[in-house]
Amino acid sequence: MAREREHRERDREREERDSEFTDKLVHINRVAKVVKGGRRFGFAALVVVGDQKGRVGFGHGKAREVPEAIRKATDAAKRGLMRVPLREGRTLHHDVEGRHGAGKVFLRAASAGTGIIAGGPMRAVFETLGMQDVVAKSIGSSNPYNMVRATFDALKRQDSPRAVAARRNLKVSSLQARRRDTDAEPAAATE
Repeated sequence: MAREREHRERDREREERDSEFTDKLVHINRVAKVVKGGRRFGFAALVVVGDQKGRVGFGHGKAREVPEAIRKATDAAKRGLMRVPLREGRTLHHDVEGRHGAGKVFLRAASAGTGIIAGGPMRAVFETLGMQDVVAKSIGSSNPYNMVRATFDALKRQDSPRAVAARRNLKVSSLQARRRDTDAEPAAATE
């Protein structure tokens, strides 16, 4: 009796924790295994999960039924969440490149109001991440698995000013002052 109550409470806690995440199905692949009586179908799902506040993960799941494959992929994505530093909670701090296999992606920081300019699998990653302004370009493989992995590779290379300042033993304000100075120089040169 007490054990059942514990299980119910644990399930309720898990549902509350899971409700903070949004998940997007990126790709479903149907595969067939030829056996004596005909074909046996299976499904592979690629899912991206995020909290729309800077945490995102992706997962891959395989099963005989589509819902089970999606559930497995979602669980795998929640286990592999990573935090991405965002500038003003809406865009990247700097332009970055990522690759995986033959897939290559370029991600560029964008000004407010630009929106998400990205193709299929990359768009799903940015939406679940909570990014509002970004320009992305995929070069090479259009395979959704490679595109998602290349996008995650690029996001892993993203550094916040706080991390850079800590690495260089500087204050964040001095770093950002340098940034403002370098942004002002090209504008003064064109006048």
